[in-house]
Amino acid sequence: MDDSTTRRSRQRKAGRTGCSVEATLSVIGGVWKPVLVFHLLDGKLRFNALCRVTPSATPRMITLQLRELEADGIVKRTVFPEVPPKVEYELTELGQSLAPVLLSMRDWGERLQQSDSVDS
Repeated sequence: MDDSTTRRSRQRKAGRTGCSVEATLSVIGGVWKPVLVFHLLDGKLRFNALCRVTPSATPRMITLQLRELEADGIVKRTVFPEVPPKVEYELTELGQSLAPVLLSMRDWGERLQQSDSVDS
């Protein structure tokens, strides 16, 4: 896929409203994508490590989410020709650019959890 195809698909993702927030959510929206990307901020992880940090997600769901992130240019998948197969996932430069967004979401979530515990 060349750059023009990548750009066109990203533009279509904000097609309903044309809103930049919609475009962002089309790439990292959902429950597991932001969690997977957040854990990859620290560096490369193998598939089983990603499964361990997201125990509520099934391996099938993690696989599907990683494939979508790879198709959107957020995650790079490297397969090593070994037996058993070794696969590592890491963020691309575009994926790394999500760090401030995800860190802000983490901070906001921590404040929300703290306010919920104070209100209880």
